[in-house]
Amino acid sequence: MRNFIVNIDGKSYQVAVEEVDGASAEVKNIAPVKQQEEVVKPKSAVAVEGEKVLSPFPGLIKNILVADGSAVKKDQPIIVLEAMKMDNEITAPRDGKITLNVVKGANVETNTVLAVIG
Repeated sequence: MRNFIVNIDGKSYQVAVEEVDGASAEVKNIAPVKQQEEVVKPKSAVAVEGEKVLSPFPGLIKNILVADGSAVKKDQPIIVLEAMKMDNEITAPRDGKITLNVVKGANVETNTVLAVIG
């Protein structure tokens, strides 16, 4: 049995083909291939003065709870970071105006600058 990925009309399918004697083969186990989610890259640099809000661990930006440029209060939840299937609220370390550096759906590493509060 050999496995292949076949693209048909823009959709990918994983197929297993059984090798047989002769010119024909039987195709088994046709199943759509799970499409890989497009990774949304965060902004590359923060050019804003203020306190940086860093990612404490790698994860997925599941939700952004505040608008870019809005005023936030100390300990206010600003971002939901999903890691190991758990939602973690990232809170503002101080009062100020927030400048977001990530977008919903972005994958981030430890110490990625999520936002700056100035």
